Amino acid sequence: MRCDRCKAEYLLAFSCKTRNFCPSCQQKRSVLWAERLVEDLLASVSHAQWVFTIPRALRGLFARDRRLLSLLSQTAYDAILRVFRAALGEKAARPGVVASIQTFADLLHFHPHLHLFVTEGAFLPDGQFLPLPFFSPEPVAEVFRRLLLHRLHRMERLSDRFLHSLLEWRHSGFNLHNAVRVKPDDPEGTEALARYFTRAPLSLQKLSLDPATGEVLYHSKFNPRLGRDLERLDPLEFLARITSHIPDPRSHLVRYYGAYSNRARLPRAASPTCSPPPARAEKPPSETERRSRASWARLLRKVFEVDPLLCHRCGSTMRIVAFLTDPRVIDQILTHLARRPASSARAPPADPAA
Repeated sequence: MRCDRCKAEYLLAFSCKTRNFCPSCQQKRSVLWAERLVEDLLASVSHAQWVFTIPRALRGLFARDRRLLSLLSQTAYDAILRVFRAALGEKAARPGVVASIQTFADLLHFHPHLHLFVTEGAFLPDGQFLPLPFFSPEPVAEVFRRLLLHRLHRMERLSDRFLHSLLEWRHSGFNLHNAVRVKPDDPEGTEALARYFTRAPLSLQKLSLDPATGEVLYHSKFNPRLGRDLERLDPLEFLARITSHIPDPRSHLVRYYGAYSNRARLPRAASPTCSPPPARAEKPPSETERRSRASWARLLRKVFEVDPLLCHRCGSTMRIVAFLTDPRVIDQILTHLARRPASSARAPPADPAA
């Protein structure tokens, strides 16, 4: 980056292209996804946040075979669909569901669970929306528990003995919360919640190093089960723990179901009580898609509240001189800057206009 007015220059890391790992890059992806979700996908109806969790006894299955994560989200939608149809008395009704799969907990250990946007009601095939008043999540949680256990048993992931044992547990370990709600007239709240759904597993603000022991310290809120708010990790253990949250190639952690699925997606501007308009042959790019083509500076301003195009010396607008992507060139430049004495750096030439 270079300022044409005061001649100041600096290097800016713009992307590492790492999915669901780098806090900066993942946060920018989350911002873009949240904007698209609010502006182009969600219907103008109320939504609730549904959080599905599973017992610790089953988490190892999903850690060993990450393909089961898709089964987890599909089963959650099937449970919601069955209970909604029974409550509404409509066999053709379909709620709109957007599911985000998360594999991490506050202290970075593997903890697969789901965050979902769920419409507070369901859509009929003609586009009519049937609102559904708030009800206890217990029926959905029970249907979800039984569906998931029986499907894992059919896939030979659970033995007969273990299946019956899990079904007889008094406290099953399956939990469901749906107390958080967002209204259609609250796009800021919906967008903030969507960004939380797809946040990166690692937070740099919680990360530190103990110079005395060489251990990695990861701070979090107090965990009542562990009785602490700090995790001390050997460096190799820390690397193993955070890399376990990188998704497999070509796997998707965000899924769309029901009225929000690709096959039956409702137009964004359609009224919830009217039939959707016929689809057009060619849909022009939305405002979100147009902004995302050159949005890195805007996203940095939104995420970190810092304008990367603003000169820190004179306040003028800076311009991009070059994009450096060759690792060898980047390493040479950073090595040179680190070895160069601070006294050798000359001041920028004076601005004639000043």
